[in-house]
Amino acid sequence: MDVVVERPALDGARVQDMDGGFGQFVRTGATLEMKAFTGVSGDAGGYAVPREIDAAIDRLLVNTSPIRAIANVVKVGSAGYRKLVTTGGTPSGWAAETGARAGTNTPVFQEIAPPSGELYANPSATQAMLDDAAFDVEEWLAGEIAAEFARAEGQAFVGGNGVNRPKGFLSQPMTAEGDGARAFGTLQYLASGAAGDFGANPDGRLIDLVQSLKAPYRQGASFVMNSSTLARIRKLKTNDGAFLWQASLAAGQPATLLGYPVVEAEDMPDIAANSASIAFGNFKLGYLVAERSETAILRDPYSNKPFVSFYATKRVGGCVTNSEAIKLMKFAAN
Repeated sequence: MDVVVERPALDGARVQDMDGGFGQFVRTGATLEMKAFTGVSGDAGGYAVPREIDAAIDRLLVNTSPIRAIANVVKVGSAGYRKLVTTGGTPSGWAAETGARAGTNTPVFQEIAPPSGELYANPSATQAMLDDAAFDVEEWLAGEIAAEFARAEGQAFVGGNGVNRPKGFLSQPMTAEGDGARAFGTLQYLASGAAGDFGANPDGRLIDLVQSLKAPYRQGASFVMNSSTLARIRKLKTNDGAFLWQASLAAGQPATLLGYPVVEAEDMPDIAANSASIAFGNFKLGYLVAERSETAILRDPYSNKPFVSFYATKRVGGCVTNSEAIKLMKFAAN
């Protein structure tokens, strides 16, 4: 009969937690497991970010990338994401109880493919910092990546040209034509009444901007502008001396303009001649952000010694999906 001898664990031995391999990988480069992180080749190398760090990046992005926070964000498994939008609805008609029913037209579909690109960040740290037990590598890495991703995303979601990056809503064609008259994908703008400034009755112009959005879209709509434009707005008063802008009465709640939240996006242009410096709309229905759910990171201790670089990538796309859900104010005479 075999005798099983159970030996006590050696002093200092400990059980690795779920993401212990990542912590060891970041500090020393040693790996417990390798995971592919590109769609081209399964053995291309790299190391997948643990769930806790990836979640931290997403939370920071929502806090610092304002368009992401109000847009429709979907997780995709590949770069070939498509969305169908119906235009015009299904025509109908009236008939008597025994009357003949003629055929009606079918709905018209538009296919939308948000342009996308590889969003990347490449922060570095010295090996001495990584070896320091008091240095929280995971928190630092998440913060560095989130800050760079948020900066790049903010620019792309507002004014991106759609070439290897998302297409921003200000890069869409613009016209003064109303809903039903302009081409699909073209945003409507309302003129401020003066080139590079508000014309007469600025509060009336802002009310027209709000009312140009159809009632179903106004549920959940918000203003988007940068802090410079907001400073101008905050000084506007009605004829009886009341401010149009209302400060928040509760912590964590946004300030309002004409009863709608105001989102500060510093990538919106300053007020200038023919600039579209104010947007109003329901971005949850009007703008789509499509992203791969995984953030990939590659540790590089060789290219820039004594620094260790962490090359992080994430595929992100975006575009306007409903051009009736977003309106713009153009600072022009007409």
